[in-house]
Amino acid sequence: MFGFIRKELIIFLSSVRYNTRIIVPSWVEHSDEYLNSSSRYFPLVGWIVGTATWFVLWVADLSLTWEISIVLAMAVSVLVTGAFHEDGFTDVCDGFGGGWTKEKILEIMKDSRIGAFGTIGIILVLLLKFVCYKSLEEFSIEVLFIIILSSHSSSRFWALFTAKTLSYVREDQLSKAKPIIQTLKTSNVVIAGIWGLTPWLAFFHNEYLPSDRVFGFLLYPFLLQTFGYLYLRSFYKKWLGGYTGDCLGAVQQVTELLYLIGIVAAWKSF
Repeated sequence: MFGFIRKELIIFLSSVRYNTRIIVPSWVEHSDEYLNSSSRYFPLVGWIVGTATWFVLWVADLSLTWEISIVLAMAVSVLVTGAFHEDGFTDVCDGFGGGWTKEKILEIMKDSRIGAFGTIGIILVLLLKFVCYKSLEEFSIEVLFIIILSSHSSSRFWALFTAKTLSYVREDQLSKAKPIIQTLKTSNVVIAGIWGLTPWLAFFHNEYLPSDRVFGFLLYPFLLQTFGYLYLRSFYKKWLGGYTGDCLGAVQQVTELLYLIGIVAAWKSF
């Protein structure tokens, strides 16, 4: 039993090390086996990122303006992950914006430099996130915690689900996503789905949220995220025949944003 717990802890910490800049203990050895299995904890890492984001938002709001608090919280979410997913999103914007063939798109996406499409894309995404957080100012800090946690955890599930339903297209061995997608088991995706969607259940037992808003808070984000996933999956399949690690980063960013937009839409509609 102890051996099983220790192994799962190592797998989880491998996921933390892969997805964030958080330093893990030195006894967490690296292996492809652990890295392959760590995918089931990707959404759980989203819990960590989401909690850090919410905590900074809450603390900063005690003495600063809501706008400054939002920017600080967003900055922390980027720092914790090392802009891991944002980098993928900008590469996708540059690749599909400047390339018209599969080979050219992949070539541009591999370039570490950011171009006009990537710059404009990430500015718009960050601006939209800021406006969404701004629209949630009247929510209690408890409801905000559920929202932020859910946006980070569920978006990482959709990224993983994309990897499960598409083929990996790069032929080289240099991509950071390669070791993980080689053995992406269905069981890992199911477990990831549990971690990714569990925070949503907190909406059912929250005294700070009117009961007539619960349905909308579950339905709107889910529908928008599903649409975003289906669109990006179809788009990647059409142009690339599959996905790359950068594509998954873009899925995470887009579905996180769509979740927040869904919350705002549900709040305005009910």
